[in-house]
Amino acid sequence: MRDLVPITKIMLTVSVAVWAITLHTPIALLILLLFDILILLISKEFFKNIKAIVLIFIFSILLGVVEYIGDGSLEAGYVSALRMVDMSTIFIYLLGTVRLQHLTAAMVEQLKIPYEYAFMFTAGVRFLPFTAGLRFLPDFIEENRIISEAQACRGVEVKGSFIKKCKHYMAIVRPLMLRSLGRSEIMALSLELRGFGSKDRTFVDNVSPHGLDYIMMTFIVVATISIVYLRIYLGY
Repeated sequence: MRDLVPITKIMLTVSVAVWAITLHTPIALLILLLFDILILLISKEFFKNIKAIVLIFIFSILLGVVEYIGDGSLEAGYVSALRMVDMSTIFIYLLGTVRLQHLTAAMVEQLKIPYEYAFMFTAGVRFLPFTAGLRFLPDFIEENRIISEAQACRGVEVKGSFIKKCKHYMAIVRPLMLRSLGRSEIMALSLELRGFGSKDRTFVDNVSPHGLDYIMMTFIVVATISIVYLRIYLGY
């Protein structure tokens, strides 16, 4: 499962989410959860991400409790909790087995998504940091401390009523905003120097599907058709 190319893993992740939405009985969703766990075990990602999995289960249980309180049906609570854990668990497999550079390449080359959007998505799925902006959060905190100390040395005191505090704090906010804008400009120039947004961009790694990927894609298509059939004609 680890050797599959990113496009196959994306297809599997999206398909599992579709399956979870399509199925509406606790037994069917429980079987899908076992399928997710089996994938994590085969890809050796289950025990590596056991804390994240536990958190997903806890959040899903809370969601099920809320659904039970709101709807009054125990089955509705089970379905909501299982659906949530099914859709979330498979993302651990995707993010744990795919390098973000390969994911970007697959989105651009196979899915034909513009590079700028692919870059924004892969930057957003990083756990630490979550986004490119949060990457500079420690620097912002440090700059805020330095500017506050510098203004305090000049006799600026953030004291008094709420309005006075706001006026005095502007002496800290203005320099901080100017430095932040300068940092953003430097980051933009760095991206341009690295060819960000170039129309002739190429990727070093080959992320094209091979034999095993086509087998997995066939399985996904057949499974999707089967699940839709079970939902429509057998009520699962």
